[in-house]
Amino acid sequence: MSTFVLVPGFWLGAWAWDDVARPLREAGHTVHAVTLTGMAERSAEAGPEVGLETHIADLTDLLTREDLWDVVLVAHSGGSTPVTGAADRMPERIRRVVYLDSGPVPDGAALGDLWEADHRAHVMATLVDGWRHPMPSWEEFAASGTSADGLDDAARAAVRERATDQPVATFTDPLRLTGAGAALPKALVSCSFPLEQVRAMIASGHPYFSRLGGPEWELRELPTGHWPMFSRPAETAAVLAELAAVTGPAGSAGSAGR
Repeated sequence: MSTFVLVPGFWLGAWAWDDVARPLREAGHTVHAVTLTGMAERSAEAGPEVGLETHIADLTDLLTREDLWDVVLVAHSGGSTPVTGAADRMPERIRRVVYLDSGPVPDGAALGDLWEADHRAHVMATLVDGWRHPMPSWEEFAASGTSADGLDDAARAAVRERATDQPVATFTDPLRLTGAGAALPKALVSCSFPLEQVRAMIASGHPYFSRLGGPEWELRELPTGHWPMFSRPAETAAVLAELAAVTGPAGSAGSAGR
């Protein structure tokens, strides 16, 4: 059985993983779903001082406090940056890093640096109190190409009701890496892009996808929108369990839940 640490993306807390954690636990796995500082039930801890290092420390503190080893560390969306940072700080405790519709950020870059200039400017211009980034409307997500496929009106309303504003420094602070986690086994579970498109972007040297072409990578596809923990939770749990069990050379490609 495996130990999973599940890290949500922007605006979400540990609650986002409820329907994924349940089948994993029922199968005998140990699951730690994380709420990062300032989010969800920890919203009282939010402030302009909450940044990327705060969220990296949340994860490294969890690994130490719970004495976790051989961990499958899972990042959804904007959770990719603190997960990449934590894996770099404590690679000896990590079995595999899984990026769920997300990907690694390079050393010295902030997550916001990877956004289109117009989108980045819009986000910075619409901050609340100078440091809070509210969850965009579903119409804004659609306009920016972020898919909400698989979420009906009730699901969308439930997510929005529980969403928490994202502290700006979590996506403007640069990620500082030592390279210690570079060789760790990693996996992409692509939901918004078919693997054929991902492979093409890897081959073309796309600045965001080219890093996924190394031998340490497993590639999987789970066709749905950007929030698979809500739209296809059972299949999300299944692909995470499958990746946790992978042994031998990385770099194979498959499809999950089709």
